Amino acid sequence: MNNTGNVSGRRFIGVVALIHLAFFLLACYYRRIFMGDSFEYIYEAVNIKDALFFYSGNPAMPIEAEYMTQRQPLYPIFLLSVYLFGVNNWVVLALQNLLSVFNIWYARKSLFILGYKEKWDKWLMLMVVAYPIQFIYANTIAPEILLQTFVLIYIRQMILMSLHKKWSHAAWASVALIAGLFVKPVLYPFVTVHLILLTIWAIRNRMNFLRAVGIGTLPLLAVLMYNSWNMQRTGKFHFSSNQGFNAIFYYYKYLAEKEGAEKARTFLNTERAKMAAMPKFKERYDYANERVKELLKENFGPYMAVHLKHSARLLIEPGKGQIDLFTGKLTYGNLYQERTEGFYARLKREGIGGLPGYVKENPSFFIAMVVLLFNIIRLAGMVMFFCSRKVLLPLRLFLLLMTGYFVMTTGPIANTHYFLPISLTAIGCAVIGIMNWRDRVRNTKLEA
Repeated sequence: MNNTGNVSGRRFIGVVALIHLAFFLLACYYRRIFMGDSFEYIYEAVNIKDALFFYSGNPAMPIEAEYMTQRQPLYPIFLLSVYLFGVNNWVVLALQNLLSVFNIWYARKSLFILGYKEKWDKWLMLMVVAYPIQFIYANTIAPEILLQTFVLIYIRQMILMSLHKKWSHAAWASVALIAGLFVKPVLYPFVTVHLILLTIWAIRNRMNFLRAVGIGTLPLLAVLMYNSWNMQRTGKFHFSSNQGFNAIFYYYKYLAEKEGAEKARTFLNTERAKMAAMPKFKERYDYANERVKELLKENFGPYMAVHLKHSARLLIEPGKGQIDLFTGKLTYGNLYQERTEGFYARLKREGIGGLPGYVKENPSFFIAMVVLLFNIIRLAGMVMFFCSRKVLLPLRLFLLLMTGYFVMTTGPIANTHYFLPISLTAIGCAVIGIMNWRDRVRNTKLEA
């Protein structure tokens, strides 16, 4: 890149840094820096510091096996890098803001590989700013920004591998995937997809098949080693205790939509009581998994319709709930106990007629509508990108796979922070899609 490009890049990152500073000051003012799971990550970091004990529960309470594997260890270790010198979460947030700035810089840098032009920086900046969840989670004790880092590294290395056909890129992609799945278990099932991608790539390009399998198997080996360690600690060979229990919660959300909140709560309380009565963790874990399989077998079609609907909604979901939690308008107590009625619940109950009352009670509604507008633009740009022949088809298919994977993992919950790991990539694809569409329109006019 020439000197003009360097100046443009520095200016871009300078503005990004100022926006992060503004949100950090807002976090200092509102002081809503914890989410529902934050204290489990903090507990684990402190437990590692005090006793090298990888445990996300309160050590003063009776030890429960679930908390040994409920939170993956890499984010607590990130917290520990600060806690070694003193438990100060504001320093953690300062580091997360710096990491978020790096992520945006790194995402922009990767876009040039796909044909991005720096004259579109204003559009890119606007799209990034119009997704405030990036800045909110940079100022929340949560692992999403760290996970985003490793997802961005993984995507860039896989793209470079496809273009330059170097095994070093495949190896770095495997390392990034290993790091990512030890931040949050959402990437745990992707280890198989990664292995398949590398083997297909080796076959298509007539590269060393055994080397592809060897590098592609590294994340799988890491999972097996971690599962074995968990077997020693809990008596169950598994990656995360959240797996089956979260699946039951997904079904609870489905049931709430189909048969009402009261019946859904009864179902959830009944299932939790059954598991609580089981003395061994292995029994509780196996019951949760088998129960979910049984429920899905009985209601596969209706459940998948709800799952796909809410997964698709994530592509335009503005994240009003996260905005209200950040400003203190909404508390986690009210959220978890469902004392506060959300937009979709009000719309379902009162129809369009309930909209004026909802807007009056929720001043952040207008901010959410602006975010929604830009999310729709982003979605349109993504469609343009995936249909654009100016980007190589294998790269488009890979990026579509990555986007689809994170979208599909959300299901009925459809919380915006599930999209955050892939959001910068999605924004970049959208801007390139719009850019290529504009170029094509201009060329058509010139030819005419």
